[in-house]
Amino acid sequence: MTKRSWIIGTILCIISSIFLGFYLRVDNIKVSYQEFNDAVTMGNVEQVTISQEENISFMLKDDIQVYETSNPRTENFKEMLLLNGVEVKESSSTMQMLLMQYVFSTIVFVGVFFVVFKYARPGQRDKLGFGATAVEVENLKMDFSDIAGNVEAKEQVQDVVDFIQNPDKYNQLGAKMPRGLIFYGPPGTGKTMMAKALAKEAGVPFFSVNGSDFMQMYVGVGASRIRELFKEARKSEKAVIFIDEIDAIGKSRSNNVASSNDEKDQTLNALLTEMSGFNQGEGIVVIAATNRLELLDEALLRPGRFDRHIQIGYPDQAARKMILSLYVKDKPLEDSVNIDKLCEDTIYFTGAMLENLVNEAAITAVKEESKCITAKHFDKAFYTVIAGAEKKDRSQITAEDKKITAFHEAGHALVTTLVSPQNKVSKVTIIPSTKGAGGFSMNIPKEKMYQTKQDILAQVKIALAGRVAEEIIFGEDYVTTGASNDIEKATSYIKDYIVKYGMDDTMGLVNISIFGKGDTDEVIELTKSLMKDMYAETKELLMENASNLTKLAEELIKKETLNSDDIEMLLAA
Repeated sequence: MTKRSWIIGTILCIISSIFLGFYLRVDNIKVSYQEFNDAVTMGNVEQVTISQEENISFMLKDDIQVYETSNPRTENFKEMLLLNGVEVKESSSTMQMLLMQYVFSTIVFVGVFFVVFKYARPGQRDKLGFGATAVEVENLKMDFSDIAGNVEAKEQVQDVVDFIQNPDKYNQLGAKMPRGLIFYGPPGTGKTMMAKALAKEAGVPFFSVNGSDFMQMYVGVGASRIRELFKEARKSEKAVIFIDEIDAIGKSRSNNVASSNDEKDQTLNALLTEMSGFNQGEGIVVIAATNRLELLDEALLRPGRFDRHIQIGYPDQAARKMILSLYVKDKPLEDSVNIDKLCEDTIYFTGAMLENLVNEAAITAVKEESKCITAKHFDKAFYTVIAGAEKKDRSQITAEDKKITAFHEAGHALVTTLVSPQNKVSKVTIIPSTKGAGGFSMNIPKEKMYQTKQDILAQVKIALAGRVAEEIIFGEDYVTTGASNDIEKATSYIKDYIVKYGMDDTMGLVNISIFGKGDTDEVIELTKSLMKDMYAETKELLMENASNLTKLAEELIKKETLNSDDIEMLLAA
């Protein structure tokens, strides 16, 4: 029987006992005083219980029933009963009875409250008493060989593994093990996997908890849970404590009293205190994960707390090949599947997205009752991961809607080939997705360390090309709302161009955001002016290449989807 079942059973038994006691109680039978007096005179009454209450109770000989009658309250009443051979008992007052009932109820209530508080706290899922999970090393299934890519991160983590396994060789030189590691990077890049692999390689238990599990309504609960977690980990002597989404408790604290959070501050202080209290010989490593390192409190990042910051970022092309090779290892692939091409097309894909890509391709193959996964299946899966599944019911889409979408997406694709020929347009489609996209143009940039001024302005033109194509073909008054996301992207590019990178000649080589004035009237006017110039240049480009725009759009209307080879052939003709 689980602890939860035992608690529920105990509470039900207590409640049942109270109700049974109430309902099974035998009610006294009320009789007149004359009947009572006659029974006494005839010697039929065995026992009388007298009190100061309104009624008295009595029992007859050879009868277990209790009877009641009015209390005469006469001075010689007791003497009369004794003379007639009746046993007389004197009862406590009703107030005493009520007091006893109150005491009993209080004891029951306190007992039930104690049981519930101790064993049934909300969210309890294990012996730690809250959302944490403790995994013994033998139950950890993943080591470094199961993690492809992130070579530099694995090397840094390997130092900690070696320190846990061989502390003596480090102690001889006075080296101290890092008290804490922070894994930071975009979602889905494998931060949790890396932490589990570290514990597996080191051969120590893995304690996992989410930062939000420490945030509770009542002040002090989070701090208590921190202490409980570390107390449990210390029992293992060597362990890995993994706190995911640590920004839930570790965001930079404000000096503003009105915006402070006592619970968060106490929880963070408890974490810092526990980490500061590690002994030199303790083999406990605390790993925190976050998507936004810059948001964390400086107290967390100081030496002696989270000493080592390890970036787990987007995998490069070589890493993507390793990851894809790992995920397709046990899957039947047709010869048409080109892993190298997939690696090129999946720039900015995280490890989780690559896993999802392979899984979606496998699901598509199963649906089509194919014996192996083909390039066509990966193509469908790619679209699903990026834009959502294809919308099957397209009956509401008119020929005019289809034409607008075709010219819009053709505009994006054509301008990409004109202003960023090094980029690859891997796919253009006018098939709507379940996520609400009317169409999609996949622009694959080349992997490089930096973006030039020309690169940013080219991205602005590519973003504006859909709206420009609509204006050229359908007229200024018939442009659609389909470019809303494109305008948002273009505005973001230009704002960074002016405010962040200091590339605008008028504003100069200044990062305006340092002064807290990122959205001043001057910046807005410069953004509008540059946007207007980029729009005009994009319009000029598309008008000069109007025939190619029409060719691409008409082919899209006919085929609905074009790949990179289709686009190259059309533009070369």
